[in-house]
Amino acid sequence: MSFHPPMEYAPLKFQKSERKLAEAGEPFAYTPENQAKFDELVTHYPAEERKSAILSALYLAQTQNGGYVTGAAMRHVAQQIGCTPAEVEDVVTYYTMFYTKPVGKYVINVCRTLSCALIGAERVTEEISAKLGIQPGQTTADGVFTLMEVECLGACDRAPVVMVNDTHWHERLAPEQAGQFVDDLRAKGMKAVTGCHLHVEGRSGEGGRG
Repeated sequence: MSFHPPMEYAPLKFQKSERKLAEAGEPFAYTPENQAKFDELVTHYPAEERKSAILSALYLAQTQNGGYVTGAAMRHVAQQIGCTPAEVEDVVTYYTMFYTKPVGKYVINVCRTLSCALIGAERVTEEISAKLGIQPGQTTADGVFTLMEVECLGACDRAPVVMVNDTHWHERLAPEQAGQFVDDLRAKGMKAVTGCHLHVEGRSGEGGRG
């Protein structure tokens, strides 16, 4: 005898995943030079930790492929690393520094984390967006600029901070300066950026990041 009312249970159903891997695009393989770089890179890790090289492997692929990672490139990296293409795609779609479609010659990354946000980063983004006629995540029709919003760039005392193409810093960009910054970047290229003050002062290695 039971005090519980009778209950009917529907047949057990399993959720079918609708996930599809990125379109392959053109066939991809490392150039001999990049293959050599990868082969040297993985020697820095124990054999059982080969997957630790996945970020650097993807950077090689993205740089070789003109600034973005195709499905074919992800599959090639998976073969090189010894993991599944889905695992590689998880990394690509998690990190904002990897792109799955063509980007502009200059990728403008505006930091939106607290220190930058308090000093007007949102308005910097708005000014750049208005100047270029695009929204964050979009690229101008001429293929010159892509605008992105990113999390902390590690230069909170120099907010608002903008990073261009992952390696070049422009610090203390006030909203009212944003439009001119875009013009200068178009006219002068990377000479328009301030650089990281630590690098300028000789206290960091190569690259724009302090």
